[in-house]
Amino acid sequence: MATPHINAELGDFAPAVLMPGDPKRAGRMAEQILDSARMVTDVRGMTGFTGTYAGAGDNHGKPLSIMGSGMGMPSMAIYATELFRFFGVERIIRVGTAGGISPKVSVGDVVIATGAHTTSSMNEARIPGTHFSAVADLVMAHAALAAADPQMTVFAGTIVSHDHFYFPIPGELDAMVAHGVLAVEMEAASLYGVAAEFGKAALAVLTVSDHMTKPSTDMTSDERETRFQGALRLAVAAAFV
Repeated sequence: MATPHINAELGDFAPAVLMPGDPKRAGRMAEQILDSARMVTDVRGMTGFTGTYAGAGDNHGKPLSIMGSGMGMPSMAIYATELFRFFGVERIIRVGTAGGISPKVSVGDVVIATGAHTTSSMNEARIPGTHFSAVADLVMAHAALAAADPQMTVFAGTIVSHDHFYFPIPGELDAMVAHGVLAVEMEAASLYGVAAEFGKAALAVLTVSDHMTKPSTDMTSDERETRFQGALRLAVAAAFV
């Protein structure tokens, strides 16, 4: 059953979908960690792939899908809604990058987003008269955290999802630091809202690629690919809970 944004059929997607923002990264991930990967959708160049997990261990051979989400909360909401509603997907794990906010985190660290504040209105109308709490699935968050090895620096806590990439809000950064926010990105709050709507599970596992509050050297595009592997490993652990 194709939708306006996904030209696949029921059964083409595995129960768990890893979602980087970039569809090209989705293709590279599929080549890296899937056996017998096949493209199941390519509407507007937003490619999705399904195969079996190629890694070692108990999850070897289990079905897994990888699909891009695009940039921003509206794009994420479209794809997450259609995957949950029409294609039998049970779990979506965003695997992406974020800008560090907390002085505790550094470039290259991994953040497991247990909750997502937001500057967006995406979730405001979900429960009339109530401020919706955009939170991750804690079973998946625990699985991701448990999969970290001693060489990784991993944090679990809140992030903020922004609508704007370049537009600063005066005073916001200091307030976020004061309230323990770890990092900023552009999709998780929307994903968590959609998951709650459909009674499904969602998580964001993020690599800190730059830092907003302390001097840092931003990752190059090549570094984003190589240093992305730790977050990907944690996301896979969450996918198979």
